[in-house]
Amino acid sequence: MAIADLFTRPAASRPAASRPAASGGTETAVRARAGAEGTGAASASRTFGARPTTAGAGLDELFAWVDEIAALTQPARIHWVDGSNAENEALLRQQVDEGKLIKLNPEWRPGSYLARSHPSDVARTEARTFIASERAEDAGPTNNWADPAEMRETLTPLFAGSMRGRTMYVVPFSMGAVGGPLSHIGVQVTDSAYAVTSIGIMTRVGSDVLAQIAAGKPWVKTVHSVGAPLAPGEKDVKWPCNDEKYIVHYPETLEVWSFGSGYGGNAILAKKCFALRIASVIGRDEGWLAEHMLLIRVISPEGKAYHVAAAFPSACGKTNLAMLRPTIPGWRVETLGDDIAWLRPGEDGRLWAINPEAGFFGVAPGTGESTNVTAVETLWGNTVFTNVALRPDGDVWWEGLTDDVPEELTDWEGKPWTPASGRPAAHPNSRFTVSAGQCPQIAPDWDAPEGVPLDAILFGGRRATNVPLVVEATDWTHGVFLGSNISSERTAAAEGTVGELRRDPFAMLPFCGYNMADYFGHWLKVGQQLRFDRAPRVFQVNWFRKGADGRFLWPGFGDNARVIDWIIRRVEGSVPTVESAIGRLPVTSDLNLDGIEVPQEDLDALFEVDPELWLQETDLTEEFYRTFDGRVPAALYAELAALRYRLKLAQQS
Repeated sequence: MAIADLFTRPAASRPAASRPAASGGTETAVRARAGAEGTGAASASRTFGARPTTAGAGLDELFAWVDEIAALTQPARIHWVDGSNAENEALLRQQVDEGKLIKLNPEWRPGSYLARSHPSDVARTEARTFIASERAEDAGPTNNWADPAEMRETLTPLFAGSMRGRTMYVVPFSMGAVGGPLSHIGVQVTDSAYAVTSIGIMTRVGSDVLAQIAAGKPWVKTVHSVGAPLAPGEKDVKWPCNDEKYIVHYPETLEVWSFGSGYGGNAILAKKCFALRIASVIGRDEGWLAEHMLLIRVISPEGKAYHVAAAFPSACGKTNLAMLRPTIPGWRVETLGDDIAWLRPGEDGRLWAINPEAGFFGVAPGTGESTNVTAVETLWGNTVFTNVALRPDGDVWWEGLTDDVPEELTDWEGKPWTPASGRPAAHPNSRFTVSAGQCPQIAPDWDAPEGVPLDAILFGGRRATNVPLVVEATDWTHGVFLGSNISSERTAAAEGTVGELRRDPFAMLPFCGYNMADYFGHWLKVGQQLRFDRAPRVFQVNWFRKGADGRFLWPGFGDNARVIDWIIRRVEGSVPTVESAIGRLPVTSDLNLDGIEVPQEDLDALFEVDPELWLQETDLTEEFYRTFDGRVPAALYAELAALRYRLKLAQQS
């Protein structure tokens, strides 16, 4: 029997107390059918949500904190999440019964569900995302800073009674394998069952995490409320939220408080809030890096494995590279992670990496069989979709999934849709949430606690001009300089100029939890902990360079493996480079172009370095660095000065 078939009958329930007890509250009325399901035998009813009986000084602190949050938010019930499959199934069934999830046709998409958010709650709310550090300069100019005391004064009245009439779920979770040397743990309290379901996919949830807390392991506190209390007898809406929204990070106390939104990273606080913003602060203090990076293993025709991490801003091909299917015979790619990587120097002088997440939370539109067949195959079932369109047969659809557009759909707002409707059927930021273990090319050891040693780090943006297809940094410091200048063109460039750039250094601009100039300096410090001959090589890539006629010069997608092939051969030291003012470029004849046609004039254009345009770029870099009020490390200014010197020499020659 498919998991979805467990949700065909209403769940049994019992009356709940009007307020939680001081010891941790009444159990929630969430029950599941346990035992011989599908065998015809009678089955017992199992209740979930009781306060754990595990003992330990660490748990006393946790219990006191949960009681404190409950006293503030005043939930009707408290449910301690144990992370079991039976509990998850019961929560899914509850949401179906409440009309908050639509169960998809199990013949097409077994064990899968569709959620539709409120039209005002569809994306990250960056304008309402704050770093509440003690000093404004520690947040830096790229973050929204708030005074922590003033912010707590603002949030406390909002959270007061915010969970009234609802269940407060307590979710202990681990980022990385539980107990792993690179892992960290946290606890989220939330009044959203949808968030609980998503956290269960994206992290490791359960009693093993509580055992770590009981033993005294530190943990991050995260608090989430949709901000929609229920009066006695009031009927709930399908997607509760609040027009007023806050996502606040307290780096000194390692806390996250999120109010008003039930969507994505606003509600799954383990993701960007913890795994990047708070983790970047922990990494700064402990000597490691929390990065917005995919993680892959590349296996050569000879069977040798290499590990690559890559940072790309949105809409730059990150997920496609994470699930790359090479077009070069003999090469294979195994996926280790698609979005976040934690990098820690090892005792062997190498840089080791883990994917701290347990699932994929991806953008649906544009994900299709012609762009990322691996992702499509991953979504065969056991997936929660949000704000995609619904087919008449009970399956889902979004723009880009198939070349043929269905004649009739129900759009993401629940309205009838046809190709003549003149609006997208799926929201542009619609999402899928699915276990990483379902990916058909997931590495067998993707969840290994110790992680993998990195051979190469890639940085990429979306640049129509100037930036070559691939360039290798001359050393670690030069690589940090390249990462600090990652950008995409916001506007098209007029002839002989550089277009307006949208800066996203290291693809971390929205996600760095402290001053980004200090973050640049931290990258330099991490490099000093690595052995010169064992540090990963650093490269910048750009799949999006265009010719004078406006067409893309590089085929992209699976053919990006040809660039990875060259990068691997550089790691091996088996191919030379051409020295340029901006870094080391390939000898174009060393690129494996078997099976595709890229004219030599296109290759020349892909690697053209125009000194005049690059000098304009250096002026833009200096302008960007100045926004940090003198905190950019001197080593990066030295790299900028050296680049200008080399460009002027090239200009003269």
